[in-house]
Amino acid sequence: METRSVSKLLVLLFTALFLGSELIQCSVTYDKKAIIINGQRRILISGSIHYPRSTPDMWEDLIQKAKNGGLDVIDTYVFWNAHEPSPGHYNFEGRYDLVRFIKTVQKVGLYAHLRIGPYVCAEWNFGGFPVWLKYVPGISFRTDNGPFKVAMQGFTQKIVQMMKNERLFASQGGPIILSQIENEYGPEGKGFGAAGHAYVNWAAKMAVGLNTGVPWVMCKEDDAPDPVINSCNGFYCDAFSPNKPYKPTMWTEAWSGWFTEFGGPLYQRPVQDLAFSVARFIQKGGSYINYYMYHGGTNFGRTAGGPFVTTSYDYDAPIDEYGLIRQPKYGHLKELHRAIKLCEHSLVSSDPVVTSLGTYQQAHVFSSGPGRCAAFLANYQAKSAARVTFNNMHYNLPPWSISILPDCRNVVFNTARVGVQTSQMQMLPTDSQLSSWETYAEDISSLDDRSTMTVGLLEQINVTRDTTDYLWYMTSVYIHPSESFLRRGQKPTLSVQSTGHGVHIFINGQYSGSAFGTREQRQFTFTGPVNLHAGANKIALLSIAVGLPNVGFRYETWKTGIQGPVVLNGLDKGMKDLSWQKWSYQVGLKGEAMNLVSPNGASSVDWIRASVATQSQRPLTWYKAYFNAPRRDEPLALDMRSMGKGQVWVNGKSIGRYWMAYAKGICNTCSYSGTFRPGKCQFGCGQPTQRWYHVPRSWLMPTRNLLVVFEELGGDVSKISLVRRSVTRVCAEAYENRPTIANFSVEGHGESNILQQSKVHLQCAAGQSILTIKFASFGTPSGTCGSFQKGTCHAPNSLEVAEKNCIGRESCLVTISNTNFGMDPCPNMLKRLSVEATCSSAGTTTQTNSRNETL
Repeated sequence: METRSVSKLLVLLFTALFLGSELIQCSVTYDKKAIIINGQRRILISGSIHYPRSTPDMWEDLIQKAKNGGLDVIDTYVFWNAHEPSPGHYNFEGRYDLVRFIKTVQKVGLYAHLRIGPYVCAEWNFGGFPVWLKYVPGISFRTDNGPFKVAMQGFTQKIVQMMKNERLFASQGGPIILSQIENEYGPEGKGFGAAGHAYVNWAAKMAVGLNTGVPWVMCKEDDAPDPVINSCNGFYCDAFSPNKPYKPTMWTEAWSGWFTEFGGPLYQRPVQDLAFSVARFIQKGGSYINYYMYHGGTNFGRTAGGPFVTTSYDYDAPIDEYGLIRQPKYGHLKELHRAIKLCEHSLVSSDPVVTSLGTYQQAHVFSSGPGRCAAFLANYQAKSAARVTFNNMHYNLPPWSISILPDCRNVVFNTARVGVQTSQMQMLPTDSQLSSWETYAEDISSLDDRSTMTVGLLEQINVTRDTTDYLWYMTSVYIHPSESFLRRGQKPTLSVQSTGHGVHIFINGQYSGSAFGTREQRQFTFTGPVNLHAGANKIALLSIAVGLPNVGFRYETWKTGIQGPVVLNGLDKGMKDLSWQKWSYQVGLKGEAMNLVSPNGASSVDWIRASVATQSQRPLTWYKAYFNAPRRDEPLALDMRSMGKGQVWVNGKSIGRYWMAYAKGICNTCSYSGTFRPGKCQFGCGQPTQRWYHVPRSWLMPTRNLLVVFEELGGDVSKISLVRRSVTRVCAEAYENRPTIANFSVEGHGESNILQQSKVHLQCAAGQSILTIKFASFGTPSGTCGSFQKGTCHAPNSLEVAEKNCIGRESCLVTISNTNFGMDPCPNMLKRLSVEATCSSAGTTTQTNSRNETL
């Protein structure tokens, strides 16, 4: 009897283990309504997080915040040039540890969309292609070209096999439910004509043949061949339909903001409009949305493309560059996601019935059976609110908004009504000092004339292969002693035409001026007087790249560097063209060759400890200092406002390029309503496009961290400081009898339950607590965060109630009820509660000084 019982237990155990192993393998298919996971249609909310734009120590926190924000999927490109810097030599370590990143997604409990490309665009250097690819004989990028297809297929197979080896596809029990081949090819394909069409068909067939067990996607590719799904990218995608009626409607890039370029303004997209665009897409039958970006991060090193794309890739994303939650964008989208998920069953089970509610108003109703009904009520008018009647009930719709009714009765979310808190960030001083600055001048006088020499001017990237931003062009010119300008004192003029992106001019070892292209026009001309003496004069032109192009028809053929002509004007015989003289070249800087940025390299030369004030305007100068890591764990940045242009390293790791280029734009007031484009909401005009540069905490040691700065133009390093990014102020408000989505639930039979009690929720960042209540009013307050004012109606104990609930806590709830406020300050009026509080870490205050900046 005991033996048979043990046998039965063993059979049950092995059966359970077998079934468990089967359950972890995931079936992913699709139909016209949605992606189907294990037989269940899903509305999927995704967000882009690019693993190289943060550090491995940040990944889990970022992904967990994405999950808490209501995301189901993490989307990332795969960056070919990062992984294969030279042919056949691979790098999957540190920030490029793709397997670790995908496993972190799995650990947190989310799905992954792996966008292999391998072209990525992404404002990434060379669009993600390795520069060596340009020099493969006979190659032409992204077309029906044999050498390109061989290289592309080889890398794609490498990535797919790596994922298979780690069992990371959903068909193997992993998190990857989707993969993308190519990227935004449609506009480029048209330029290639028949060859582009053949290439797309080849790429799709190649990818599907890799047998990943999950669907493949092509974004912005109207003729994506079956079974590949074509998808939409853009600020709005409600007008998009897939190219076959049996494919789901997918939005692979819902742009949450926009990238920045040195010399340009900052772009922000109001969350009301972003939420409106997503709700509008869902009500038209969309079932997959990916925010690009959900966390933008940082273009460390020389990874920024463009050219002229900034080191910051913040993108006005729900999680900011430093990994902090951006409110109200994060919270408002989180409520949107929950509202959509409350409607999920109806959305994936039925097609919408669309009815007119007015000239600019519509209802989209999804009914999936008795008691199952969800509705989206839309007002497309950009300036006027609307009062509509739906199901014999009246609803007020703000301008440019959509209300979501999971039960076709109760509004749980409106895209224009932000009911979550607003958080304000500041860059605050740290207790860390940058001390004992030392300098090392880049040696210009010893530039090697015996380096590569040729007749005429060479294209920069053909010489450097993008191993550095810098290339010296050197020649000499003989000035006869009889030249008139030597007696009259009127200097000749040097003119240098360049295809980009910048140049510094040196005559006989002395700095003579600089010129730069712009984000609108890469090409430029330097024109300026030069000091020449009788006899031989050495002309040295330092050409600078600021990131390689990442998009454009056949951008791999675009030229960089000094292409000429280079001419001298003002000589007795008129113009002298130097373009076709003999030129010699030196790749990079001597400081780079000596590896001054590393602790070992920095100790190998004699630095000069002197007053940095006397060095402040010296071009091409290296600086170093040491600092201890600040206490606490807030994100850190370098304030580089006192500098000009260059690069910066911490403990040998490149923070990136810095440039105090001042933003030009049109910075007016920004309204959420109406069609959004990047130029609509510009900020920061007249200020440096990027002042602060992220220093990852994981790159620091407790003491004696090495900071190395290379300054091209001249700056005051004594004013560089290490600052911390901190949430210093939080505000929130709520209307009485206007429930939040947290109070809503749909029962099993479709019956809804809603609690009519509103609350204000305040929350500081982790490790902080509420220090003071700056404002509180229950009644009719007006204004916005930082500028609240009492209205004609105000409960006298508002401040006391808020302080009692909130002071000293990381987060708090203040309920709008007669119990709390004791009386109704103005009966028969719609009242709201507005609260503003300051946050602080333990042992600190939020007192501001002249060096603090509110963001």
